[in-house]
Amino acid sequence: MPLALYIRALAAIFLIALNPLYTVAQTVLAVPTLSARAIDQTHTLSSDDLRALNGQLQALEEKTGTQVVILMLPSTAPEDIAAYAYRVASDWKIGRRDIGDGVLVVVAKNDRQMRIEVARTLEGAIPDLAAARIIDEHMVPHFRSGDYAGGLSAAIAQLSACISAEALPAPTHNSQASADKGIDLQSLAMFLFFGVTLLAPLLRSFLGRFLASAVMGGGTGLLAYWLSSSVFLSSVAGGVALVLTLLSSGKGGGFMGGGGMGGRRGGGFGGAGGFSSGGGGSFGGGGASGRW
Repeated sequence: MPLALYIRALAAIFLIALNPLYTVAQTVLAVPTLSARAIDQTHTLSSDDLRALNGQLQALEEKTGTQVVILMLPSTAPEDIAAYAYRVASDWKIGRRDIGDGVLVVVAKNDRQMRIEVARTLEGAIPDLAAARIIDEHMVPHFRSGDYAGGLSAAIAQLSACISAEALPAPTHNSQASADKGIDLQSLAMFLFFGVTLLAPLLRSFLGRFLASAVMGGGTGLLAYWLSSSVFLSSVAGGVALVLTLLSSGKGGGFMGGGGMGGRRGGGFGGAGGFSSGGGGSFGGGGASGRW
């Protein structure tokens, strides 16, 4: 057989061998949106369960600074749970940016598997054997009896004990406080534009131009500080509100010429959850997996 035919045959065999890998790579689950500390895509946990778990996780973060997130989903197929958990934890960047102290607990309900993925910084506090013990002794018994919330709560308690024993930098609350309240720059900008546009003319009609500007600027600044805990952001927001009030027409239409805000209504300050990553994400495959 000529050399060219050998090369073609080997290339065909190589491509056939790679095809299943290519198919798997194309069908792996997308990383879900990080919307809360406890996320249940299987609708197994009740709203009260989720509220309690989120509260427990928030208390842990406020006490230690460490971020622990729970993700419950039907299956991680075609990936095994360890590969999926590592990919999600790395993408979400759980844990503080300069410390990297994050933990991800993944429960694949239909696969009857769970995984505790531990960031590098916490591998001393939660070694693989400790993660395996938490799964075997605290999660599995509850899960086998159908008490998923109880198993997850017990796991959080054990993780909290391990993390609390580690000498980690003290937590700071300002950055996460603003995330817990669901505030972001886009939402604040929308409030400044629409809220001030509607309120400024009314205040000017009652208080006059300069007093209304002072009241609107001061009130907006206080609201921005309460939402963001940022002096800089609240100062900017108050200044913008003051200027917008000074420039408003003093009539009911505000800046919009009486036409209102158009077709969109509502919206508020964005979606539910009010939780964001600390920007850590330093995971190296530490942790343990288990079944029930």
